[in-house]
Amino acid sequence: MINIIVEDRNGEQQPVEIPEEISLSLMEVLKASDYNILATCGGMALCATCHVQVLEGLDKLPPPGDEEMDMLDTLPDAGFDSRLACQIRMNENLNGMVFRIRGDEQ
Repeated sequence: MINIIVEDRNGEQQPVEIPEEISLSLMEVLKASDYNILATCGGMALCATCHVQVLEGLDKLPPPGDEEMDMLDTLPDAGFDSRLACQIRMNENLNGMVFRIRGDEQ
């Protein structure tokens, strides 16, 4: 199992377990776990409504692609640790990471 921690907009942290063999994005995991996340574009890196902040484990992620960087640049509250959840693929390297939901609510 891949174990991550998700902090919602109220500051509450909850553990989330994801089967290792699953091939989903963090955005899909958040939606399936009933987190209030818009993800308007459906995971195409076109809207930035799945903005998350990586609180722990940023060094475990590959660098963001050009499309992701372009969208993050449009966000006034994006920082060095900001990512789009739709662009983070779940794998065992993410075990132990902590994410804070930042995007717009549904």
